[in-house]
Amino acid sequence: MKIAVTSQNFKTVTNHAGKARRFIVYDVTSPDNIIEIERHDLAPEMAFHNFNGEMHPIDGIDVLISASFGEGFARKMAQRGIKASIAQTSNITNAIFDFIDNGQRLPIMSIDHNVGSHKCNCNCASAD
Repeated sequence: MKIAVTSQNFKTVTNHAGKARRFIVYDVTSPDNIIEIERHDLAPEMAFHNFNGEMHPIDGIDVLISASFGEGFARKMAQRGIKASIAQTSNITNAIFDFIDNGQRLPIMSIDHNVGSHKCNCNCASAD
């Protein structure tokens, strides 16, 4: 299984998957065998938020792990055959272990954010 992790600093899991341009890709054959196989440092137009092309350098992976993304990003990844999953930790290895143990984690979007007096701290106004 190939797992990509959004990592703007190439050290930790970072957020805003739709705007991320740096990814570390791992080949994971078992929890004991996690091997980094490539790094991507993409041009701004290659961030998924801006990308309109057909083939993307991340295509072909099975899972994309990030600290944050919205429902639209998860749908966009699913259309590409990629499971997008929210990391519960910034530690890359632990985030991969969590995915292996618990599967995909999606953003919680059960609140109707269009209600006039609704106030929340979920950054719902800034979708990835």
